[in-house]
Amino acid sequence: MHAALRRGAGRLAGRMLAAAVGTALSLAAVLPAQAQETIKVGILHSLSGTMAISETTLKDVMLMLIEEQNKKGGLLGKKLEAVVVDPASNWPLFAEKARELITKDKVSVVFGCWTSVSRKSVLPVFKELNSILFYPVQYEGEESERNVFYTGAAPNQQAIPAVDYLMKEEKVQRWVLEGTDYVYPRTTNKILEAYLVSKGVKPEDISINYTPFGHSDWQTRVAEIKRFGSAGKKTAVVSTINGDANVPFYKELGNQGVKATDIPVVAFSVGEEELAGVDTKPLLGHLAAWNYFQSIDTPDNKAFIEKWKAFTKNPKRVSNDPMEAHVVGFAMWVKAVEKAGTTDPDKVIDALPGTTAPNLTGGTSEMLPNHHITKPVFIGEIKGDGQFDVVWKTEGLVPGEAWSKYLDGSKDLVADWVKLKCGNYNSKTQKCGG
Repeated sequence: MHAALRRGAGRLAGRMLAAAVGTALSLAAVLPAQAQETIKVGILHSLSGTMAISETTLKDVMLMLIEEQNKKGGLLGKKLEAVVVDPASNWPLFAEKARELITKDKVSVVFGCWTSVSRKSVLPVFKELNSILFYPVQYEGEESERNVFYTGAAPNQQAIPAVDYLMKEEKVQRWVLEGTDYVYPRTTNKILEAYLVSKGVKPEDISINYTPFGHSDWQTRVAEIKRFGSAGKKTAVVSTINGDANVPFYKELGNQGVKATDIPVVAFSVGEEELAGVDTKPLLGHLAAWNYFQSIDTPDNKAFIEKWKAFTKNPKRVSNDPMEAHVVGFAMWVKAVEKAGTTDPDKVIDALPGTTAPNLTGGTSEMLPNHHITKPVFIGEIKGDGQFDVVWKTEGLVPGEAWSKYLDGSKDLVADWVKLKCGNYNSKTQKCGG
């Protein structure tokens, strides 16, 4: 009897031990999976092709911001994981890579694009798949999408203030609007032309020209600019030339003896990164309009530059405006996810308007109901070391406007994703354009 009991007890103990081991093994299988679960962040910037000169550094700063956030403990108790792709300055490829990031890699958000044509290429993908894009570059406005957050400048935060500066401070009367041939320069120049005409500038005092991406032979065009500027009226070039075409453009200005004192150029797409490693002699005294310059002396900016140089292990690496836009946008996304308690796109989209984050120039930017942010505006003069001397700035921060009051088709439109739930509400007809 006792022996039988002992045998039964032994069998029961064996089964219990096996069950306990099985449970432990199954837990061991589950726990690492939970521990390894991450929040994926997509990075969609060109690392090759004509726009790599501008976009590669944006990929690098995103990697730094993600690493920093992980050192703070990640987000919602999980580590962030960067998923980097190269759309290679190929506009349709941007859409393919965006779809891949959202459907295959299951990213919770994407930080990416530079040119407006790349942004326009990915818009249908973000709408269809209901994901979130943070777009960090100055652009032409005339857009407010529910799935996009625009942390770069709208025209009223860069182009219009730059023209005002040239008009008032430099007494410019003749205008060359020089751009790369795509949607951002064409729409921006349409706004600027209407603005100049509204200020009394005659159509014959405005010259508009476009060249392809990567354009390198500037001899004829610079000669035309010189002729246009020799009519006895102060002339300036407002440049929306993008990418590596900027280098031969400024070189040709130097070759033909066009100095900043004769015909100043104010650029919207030339910053510290584009000037790094370039002979700056032809550029001295020319201008750029941005919402951030590396040379701005604030404690936050100093700390950021130190971290950036340490992260890249390169004391010569520069910082620039679109990088700062990613710094602000990433901080806003983190706050919104924490507020929503989830990475669910609908909840994060709703949480973002009203979110604030410190910018690097001493102010606090806010995400507005139109999905644009408040930003300061600076005009900088190019120095010999490829940095900028700030020669003018706005008082306080300027709210980004999605729609231009200078275009007939836009002046009645309002973007408001909080109250109106619409990016193009017509204030006259009181209808959403859809």
